[in-house]
Amino acid sequence: MKIAELKQICDKPDVVEVWDATAVDPKLLVYLKSYRNTVPVPRHWSQKRKFLQGKRGIAKRPFQLPDFIAATGIEKMRQAYIKKENSKMLKQKQHDRTQPKMGKMDMDYQVLHDAFFKYQTKPNLTSHGDLYYEGKEFEVKLREMKPGMLSRNLKEALGMPDGAPPPWLKSMQLYGLPPSYPCLKIPGLNAPVSPGDSFGDAPGEWGKPPVDEEEPLDRSKHWGELEEEEEEEEVEQEPMEDEEIEEDIRSVDTISSTPAGAETPDVIDLRRSQPERQAKRLYKVLEPKEGRIATGMLFGSTHAYRF
Repeated sequence: MKIAELKQICDKPDVVEVWDATAVDPKLLVYLKSYRNTVPVPRHWSQKRKFLQGKRGIAKRPFQLPDFIAATGIEKMRQAYIKKENSKMLKQKQHDRTQPKMGKMDMDYQVLHDAFFKYQTKPNLTSHGDLYYEGKEFEVKLREMKPGMLSRNLKEALGMPDGAPPPWLKSMQLYGLPPSYPCLKIPGLNAPVSPGDSFGDAPGEWGKPPVDEEEPLDRSKHWGELEEEEEEEEVEQEPMEDEEIEEDIRSVDTISSTPAGAETPDVIDLRRSQPERQAKRLYKVLEPKEGRIATGMLFGSTHAYRF
């Protein structure tokens, strides 16, 4: 089978690998790999060299006590005891072996009890199906990192002094936020800068000041939708008497609504004046004349017209 066909029939196409197509039953293999809580085969099964062969020559880190045990001070007491033992002569060491003395280290066992039963913390454990591989301890733990927060080591690597803007701030002011983090708050771009900092193009300044954000659009309304008109309250009018109606009609008759000089004439002449009634000529006939092609003319014609 082809790898594309295996990925189509698999619930999790990311588990399909190149050599799965050469299996005896590729469909069953892919089904087992995509099943819930399936632990994958270690990735070094197909490598020719032995497991952890590449870690030769790497200095092993010395063992360090956990923080809750080191807080008891037992490590300093033990180092002082070892230093005292190394300073003894060979005869004294043989005497201590034959007649050992107990209680040489004065330790408060209540402190040890509190360290193991009160302040003990669990070590970092691997999750289900998380297998070890070469170089895993040197990988960066991205869970401790937050976007937009610069660590001290990163600032030193970039040569950024305290209070200086990041070198990519001006590019973000020109092109905007990264597409993967549209809601990220960055000082100088969509968040205020710390007091004492100023905007500008000089070294150590924070570029162009941010523009005021536009008002958020109301997504509940659709484009072209008519607004509902408020219904006017109908005022109930009292019925008028006949005498009042006649007085209103007389008052309207006496008032003229047309201004002076704008009265309607008796006769209206709609005919045009004499110059306007003359018919315009739509075209003009040109008289032909004989033409000659002179010597030295590039384009000539024997037909010509008089304008």
